[in-house]
Amino acid sequence: MSGFFAHRPPDRPGLALFLNAGDPPLPVLADLVRMLDDRRVDCLELAVPFPDSVTDGPVVRRSAGRALAEGTGLDEVLRFVGSVRPRLRHLRIALLADWSHTVKPLPSLGDFVQRVAGSGADGLLLHGLPPRLRTEYGEAVRRAGLPRVATCYTASTAAVRAGAAADASAYVYLVAHYGRSGSALGTDLRGLAAAVAELRRTAAVPVAVGFGVRSRADIARLHRLGADAAVVGSAGVARIERALTEGADVVEAFHTFVQALSPDSP
Repeated sequence: MSGFFAHRPPDRPGLALFLNAGDPPLPVLADLVRMLDDRRVDCLELAVPFPDSVTDGPVVRRSAGRALAEGTGLDEVLRFVGSVRPRLRHLRIALLADWSHTVKPLPSLGDFVQRVAGSGADGLLLHGLPPRLRTEYGEAVRRAGLPRVATCYTASTAAVRAGAAADASAYVYLVAHYGRSGSALGTDLRGLAAAVAELRRTAAVPVAVGFGVRSRADIARLHRLGADAAVVGSAGVARIERALTEGADVVEAFHTFVQALSPDSP
């Protein structure tokens, strides 16, 4: 199994958490990342912040806005990953970047991929990549030896899900339903279970399910449906926002949030 979720006990689901780099500010985020490593969280999906995401709800959009206001761009994020990754013992970092905002203005897609690989990131999820560049991107990540996170939806066609299973070398991110981040998990659990089962038969890497995952109960439900891991996004980002608004200790507040997701929590 992929290094992202390889060390979890067989009776426990893996856990990935989404955050925008720069929210909280990078010096605080460095402490938060070390806390996640100590807590043995499996994966941090760390986004290079970008504005006006059509797939994100208001919580994640506000977070991206705060990060951009801090001056957080690709250079800062790659330096950050390079500074924290060598000290991590368990946590893996999957970098998320938006094609239009972050990658398209660069000299080449291949150079971008090489820079991400050089930062020490464990994987890459490229958001909004035009279909015409899929082959070029696949060749670039293979040359760089950079594991790829591929995405699809529960409602995607069988061909799209098969393509995601074939492309993924880090993990498949199965989006539970169409809509924006921050919505509920959804009610089509039978369809979700069927999509997970199909991907687990065809993919050589774990299947992580996200969108609407907010609680320990949600994570347990996904594990019962066959998912290898759950991705928690907006709920954690909202906890960051609340701590910043209240002037609270962000790392301590997020530690409490992560602890509440654990199956061992009272």
